[in-house]
Amino acid sequence: MSGEKAGKFPEISGARGTGGEAGEQPCAIISFTRGGGQTAERLARGLEAAGWRAENWCLPKWAADFPAATPVRGTLSQWCGFRFQSGGGLIFVGACGIAVRTIAPFVQSKTKDPAVVVVDEKGEYAISLLSGHLGGGNDLARTVARILGGTPVITTATDVRGKFAVDVWARDNDLAIPSMALAKEISAAVLAGEPVAFRSDFPVEGTVPPELSGGPEARLAIEVGVYRKENPVFAPRCLTLGLGCRRGKAPEEIGALVDRVLAEQGILPEAVAEAATIDWKRDEEGLRAFCQNRGWPLRFFSAEELGAAPGDFSPSAFVSRTVGVDNVCERAAVLASGGGRLLVKKQAENGVTVAVAQKDRRICFG
Repeated sequence: MSGEKAGKFPEISGARGTGGEAGEQPCAIISFTRGGGQTAERLARGLEAAGWRAENWCLPKWAADFPAATPVRGTLSQWCGFRFQSGGGLIFVGACGIAVRTIAPFVQSKTKDPAVVVVDEKGEYAISLLSGHLGGGNDLARTVARILGGTPVITTATDVRGKFAVDVWARDNDLAIPSMALAKEISAAVLAGEPVAFRSDFPVEGTVPPELSGGPEARLAIEVGVYRKENPVFAPRCLTLGLGCRRGKAPEEIGALVDRVLAEQGILPEAVAEAATIDWKRDEEGLRAFCQNRGWPLRFFSAEELGAAPGDFSPSAFVSRTVGVDNVCERAAVLASGGGRLLVKKQAENGVTVAVAQKDRRICFG
């Protein structure tokens, strides 16, 4: 699948990283020679067959040879800058030097950079060049090598030594990492053979790696949960906020109650995945702006859908007369969480209501 032919870089949305699985993120492939273009076409077809969104790009001089590819308009640097913002993976079919010089002005950090993989013209090697763990570069390199029949080149220490990689594990479990400094310290301890403790408030599936066999006396620990603790916590993004408000409420007013409730309950804001409310609030600008500012998707349910939510809720005759269901925030939170557990019942202040529900989650290894 190629990009737009008019020379405009296509608009792409979504979170960063490829995660090694087919999905919404596009992989932008770029080649610089006729031989590289042939390999790029083969790779694009293989990625598409595997369910990926693959965009095949080439230099304008090779456009006639590869009509399925989109010629780059503007400079290569402009093309690369856009790709770094779009969130998908980049695959350079050519020399590492070209890739390094092209991406150099845009490299920021392992929490922001996309996966970058370099493939030689013949497709014999797929090198994970940037963002091997959080961005999914290592997994993408393995996928590319499998499609082309080549060899993946992985240089991250935990992968080379077959050790537990905390950042990859956190990414795969959709956990918010409390700090990259802590993740780096844990990785260093694992590589040094120092046992790290592991504690989770959620059920665990799979076998906990031996690297995480440390007991209470361990210097470092991985804590998993949604509540603040003495140690930093890896928070699963599994909480849903149910929201309600009077007309015309400003984002700041909604945020004041949300922040207070989370703080009083000891809940980590990083554990919140989304918010939900009744469909009557679709045009409520303050509510939409608040959720957008926090990066939380906002879901809407009809009164009938809310009324069918399972559980016991705090009824309000006024709310029932107004919108046709006896409670909005609690029901919306539970419904959006897939029938999860109501952690915080309705909290109200200044015309705003908040409730919190938790989705069923498992923490997985392997």
